[in-house]
Amino acid sequence: MKTLLPLVAVALLAGAPAAFAQSNDTNTDAVGPMVTDNKVDTQTFVTTVPNANMFEIESSKLAQEKSASADVKAFAADMIKDHTKAGEDFKAALSQGQTTASIKPAGPALQPKEQQMLDELKGVSGKDFDAKYIKMQTDAHKEAVALFSTYANSGDDPAMKEFAKKTLPVLKMHEKHVKDLAVAHQ
Repeated sequence: MKTLLPLVAVALLAGAPAAFAQSNDTNTDAVGPMVTDNKVDTQTFVTTVPNANMFEIESSKLAQEKSASADVKAFAADMIKDHTKAGEDFKAALSQGQTTASIKPAGPALQPKEQQMLDELKGVSGKDFDAKYIKMQTDAHKEAVALFSTYANSGDDPAMKEFAKKTLPVLKMHEKHVKDLAVAHQ
């Protein structure tokens, strides 16, 4: 269970920027345009999770290849392991949920924003890679914590809401870990 939560947390964090960007809502409060009156709709939540999960796995695979640092590579290995498990937990929660929200099984593996970020990572290596990867992970985790926290408090699907509540502590742990990496790599 501890492994599953970090996986989901990281995946969600990485996908949160895309969900924010896809929203048509013009509210731009502290957590971004996806959040309206401290609420996240279930469709946005269930669409964000798999995309974020895929980004975390793919960007972390790159980190294992291109990073110049053992600590970044170790973080990336944890992200791959945790996000693979989180994807399974998300699917289980989705199947137990009451939502009519759907995820598109066919279509691009990543949303355009995440694909662009992944392409940026592919273009750098060594210390430059580490700096960009850490920055992306820091931003993604900040947004994921906001997303999960909001949905855990106001979500309308009980199974997804419970999933968000259980995942939130892991996301916060990942957020702390990546902040520590940022300090170590200044």
